[in-house]
Amino acid sequence: MLPQRMKKAIADNPKKVANLIDLVNLPSTVREFVGQSQISRLGCFMRVWSYIKSNNLQDPNNKNVVNCDEKLKRILLGKPQVELTELPALIKLHFPKEPK
Repeated sequence: MLPQRMKKAIADNPKKVANLIDLVNLPSTVREFVGQSQISRLGCFMRVWSYIKSNNLQDPNNKNVVNCDEKLKRILLGKPQVELTELPALIKLHFPKEPK
């Protein structure tokens, strides 16, 4: 059961939703991190998030900040710290833009 607001968003923007769930060939840096050659943007975000949680990379003083280890820095443009709000945009950079 999806919330009504989410159903409307999917109905209004099916292409936007497809961009999140379509499988994409990954560049080598992300491929090494994820361990697959193809994954959706949403799947990649979920893998990164589970990596952050399992390795306790959230800042203990500010849970909205992620302290990147060496493996995570490779896919997040070498940044030592990343705000959670930046995370989807940084992951999106690794996915090719679709032709119009």
